[in-house]
Amino acid sequence: VYVRALFARIADRYDFITVALSYGQDRRWKERLVAYASDLGGAHALDLATGTGDLAFALAERGARVVGLDITPRMIELARAKSNGHTRFLVGDMCALPFADQVFDVVTTGYGLRNVPDLALAIAEIHRVLKPGGQLLSLDFNRPANAMVRAAYLTYLTAVGAALGWLLHRDPDTYRYIPASIRQYPGAEAVVRMMRDCGFGRATYYRVLGGLMARHHAIRT
Repeated sequence: VYVRALFARIADRYDFITVALSYGQDRRWKERLVAYASDLGGAHALDLATGTGDLAFALAERGARVVGLDITPRMIELARAKSNGHTRFLVGDMCALPFADQVFDVVTTGYGLRNVPDLALAIAEIHRVLKPGGQLLSLDFNRPANAMVRAAYLTYLTAVGAALGWLLHRDPDTYRYIPASIRQYPGAEAVVRMMRDCGFGRATYYRVLGGLMARHHAIRT
């Protein structure tokens, strides 16, 4: 409920925020994430926490048949407004996906896994809807293992988030959820272990921005 209400509030500023907090690199990172997916021509792809649809549209441009899902109705409204009609968008929950087993070739998510209330359940749901050999690709903030780096990173995000919150919403606490979610996030290496425990035979991650961000790639067995 909290996540739905929060993202409903920030939905109309979401694209601006992702650019601002990624130092202008968000689109490039997402394009690179999609580039790691193989054989997208005709593939059935699912983009989770789709937001306003950036990853979904990137998948469609490479020939995939795409469904974008987000828990926030306003995000889906904005994504549909940007769509040319070839991408399907649905309101739904990553922890209770409204799809049958083994129907997707690719699942992507940008800034999604860090925000779910039950990370293990969300990974299990992704595993369930992927076909054997299907790919999971995720881009997200990371929780740096080094305590000093982590403290500096969280301080920066708190300060920038407060400034943007005041500028855009007249509320400095609006984007405090980002550093708060990173504090609770287990980190990229732990997420790899969770993916393997869930049944992904191959799971790894790549450091982005010196490890402040991470890109995960896993294959369902």
